[in-house]
Amino acid sequence: MAWPPPPLFASLSNLLCLLSVLCLLITHLSTSFVLADSHFEGFEADDEDETLVSADPLQFSNLRSPPVSHSGTPPDITKITTPETDLPDSNPTPFPSPDKSATSVDPSKPASAGFDYWDEDEFEGLPVAEQQKQATEPSKDAKDGAVPQDSVAGQESIPIASPRKRSYAIEIVCISFLIMFAINYFTGKRENENIALAWAAKFAGRDSIFEKNFSLLGVGEGDDSPLLLKEGLNVFKFYASGRRYCQGLLATMELKSRHDLISRIYNMVVPCKDEISFEVYMNDDAMDNVIFAMAKKKAAKGMQKELRDLQRFAGLLSPPSGRKWVQEEMSVISESKEVAGDMITDAVLDQVFGEKSFENFGKGFISMHFSDQHPGPHNKMLLFKFALPDFNNMADMTRLVALIPYYIDFVGRYKLSPQVRSKTEAARAKAAQEAYRELQNARQEELQKRKAEKKKLMEDAEARLSAEALRKKEAKERARQMKKAMPRMKMTRGH
Repeated sequence: MAWPPPPLFASLSNLLCLLSVLCLLITHLSTSFVLADSHFEGFEADDEDETLVSADPLQFSNLRSPPVSHSGTPPDITKITTPETDLPDSNPTPFPSPDKSATSVDPSKPASAGFDYWDEDEFEGLPVAEQQKQATEPSKDAKDGAVPQDSVAGQESIPIASPRKRSYAIEIVCISFLIMFAINYFTGKRENENIALAWAAKFAGRDSIFEKNFSLLGVGEGDDSPLLLKEGLNVFKFYASGRRYCQGLLATMELKSRHDLISRIYNMVVPCKDEISFEVYMNDDAMDNVIFAMAKKKAAKGMQKELRDLQRFAGLLSPPSGRKWVQEEMSVISESKEVAGDMITDAVLDQVFGEKSFENFGKGFISMHFSDQHPGPHNKMLLFKFALPDFNNMADMTRLVALIPYYIDFVGRYKLSPQVRSKTEAARAKAAQEAYRELQNARQEELQKRKAEKKKLMEDAEARLSAEALRKKEAKERARQMKKAMPRMKMTRGH
């Protein structure tokens, strides 16, 4: 039969339970205020607020004492013990507390979330070994498969950073560009070589135009000498000599930079053509006073502004009336109408420059220029410039290439009339005087420049001299001037 507890003891135990609950509430509220103002103390307030919100609500059955900051092991205030002096002597055994089961502490549960975050820089010298041990050791519930609610809430609040995947897009683009550049280099180089070899096989091979009109072809003297000289990946040269009226012929092929990927892309936006230019060096006694040029209208205006001989001696000519002339797209620049009329023959019009023949055979024509006043080591020259077709269509420029030996013979035999010759000689004499005057002016300017530099050096040297040295120099200069001003006297010996 159980004895009921005394009324005084029951009221005292109830009072102690209320005090313990109030202490826990005050402790929890003080922790919340500290966390709310953590941004003033260097804490990460946002993460801690999320952790507190995600934690379980306060339950009186799970209340426990937070760790004391300055003691080794916090006392359990929920375990209420009554001193022997308060109990009656007739009952040596203390009566159990009615709330003992409700206020018992579960040692397997982790500590309160409010004191799990410590600022080590703010609070130094605190015993954190026990807290780290509790955080690292798994609880009994975790061993049994149950995960505490506080740990689950903490895991949900802490984001897990996923490993970033490295992007290789830049490396792939660079390697792809290098591979494309290497492939384009070899293919473009081979394509340019095929164009040059196709031209040489068509016009410098056996029974070709140049073999029939020149005795020596190629850069060497033997039969096995190469026909073409490769000066670059897109520049090829061909030389021929051994013909009357001229010293030789030099052909230069300037092809597109197909080996360069960037140039190939640029040529897709701004198209250009493969070109070949011929320079014929005429003999001094084989060419009369002839200055003549023909090109398309836009190119002809540029030639007259840029080339000195055309700018000084020649001008644009209007089409003559009463005779056949070149197509409307072409412009003629000449020193006189007589020379232009003689150079544009009916045979040339029928073969290349006529209205009908130009559409079929003159599409690759760019310009031609004959001059006996050409600047450079060779004054008398014939210049031709054509556009190269594809290596499969080299036969399209056969009539253009045939113009070269035709005009070599024509200009070599051509003689001006006496009236035109006198005009051309007067113009050349005047040009020679102007050139001599320009040369003299250039020499005078050079002498004046040297004198100015020498005078400046002397002034700088005088500025660095001392007063005594300057006075001596002035005295020496004065004596020299006086000696120069004195009359010269010639002394003779009397007999």
